[in-house]
Amino acid sequence: MAATTDSRSRRHIRRAHVAAAGCALALCASAAAPAAADGDTTGTKPTVVLIHGAFADASSWNGVIERLERRGYPVIAPANPLRGLYSDATYIASELASIKGPIVLAGHSYGGAVISSAAAGNPQVKSLVYVSALMPDVGESGMSLAERFPSALGTATKSVPYRAGGGVSGTDLYLKRDKVHPVFAACLPESEANLLGVTQRPAATTAFSEKARVAAWKTIPSWALVGRQDMTINPDQERFQAKRAHSHTVEIDTCHVSLIARPDVVADLILQAATAAESGRPALADTGSGGHRPDVTALAGVAGGALIAGAGTVLGARRLRRRSA
Repeated sequence: MAATTDSRSRRHIRRAHVAAAGCALALCASAAAPAAADGDTTGTKPTVVLIHGAFADASSWNGVIERLERRGYPVIAPANPLRGLYSDATYIASELASIKGPIVLAGHSYGGAVISSAAAGNPQVKSLVYVSALMPDVGESGMSLAERFPSALGTATKSVPYRAGGGVSGTDLYLKRDKVHPVFAACLPESEANLLGVTQRPAATTAFSEKARVAAWKTIPSWALVGRQDMTINPDQERFQAKRAHSHTVEIDTCHVSLIARPDVVADLILQAATAAESGRPALADTGSGGHRPDVTALAGVAGGALIAGAGTVLGARRLRRRSA
């Protein structure tokens, strides 16, 4: 009978040890799980919409698109008409209206002014990302900002009158071919910059002269990339705009076409905005590689609690052994 009781006690002790270990592992796992799944609470990734700027087309986003798609994000890069801020923003707003689910909206250069207007009043747009971009406030235009923060772009363009159907006419701005590399794309090989000059899309002067009527960055969380070597938009203008908008800001040594020269950094910044859109909370403002870091203190506290719980179970098992001896 004593042998039977002793055998049962040993089984109880073994079960207690297993329970203690399981409890500790379960609690540690529950502490670590949010870090692994951080930013993916809904299970639905937002659609990333990329808007190019003046003198460029959507292919300027190619390197960024590849990186975002590898991370599983749906991406759309529509053509920006470059005909005027009001008409361009209306066109892009119609594109956004066709998308189901949350949206992360990014704009490069003049594309930043477009997304600031196009996103207004659209609750699906969760984050705005400005890449070496314009961020006008209500009543401001690209030209008025350039007057406050002059850049080399002021002498790098030429004007060409155009006519369109219905008696519409206006003036297009082109980059002078000998200014493309030093002003627009100095961080690229000269041969690559020359191709950008050959294939450039002009922007109507109304793209820069029309004043913004809305500024979506006032109500939607924003991220901004400042290129310290930008000769097209004054880096001080980019810093001023980002500070005014309380944007999560990253600065790097790059020229105006940062999305071509450093698609890795640009993609990481967009991923920060996408992570925040998924999790419903803002990302860290001072990080350049995206995502939240787990709270180490909290993690240690939960793990410590698990160990304490396990120790208490083991002590209880020892008391059971003494009583049954």
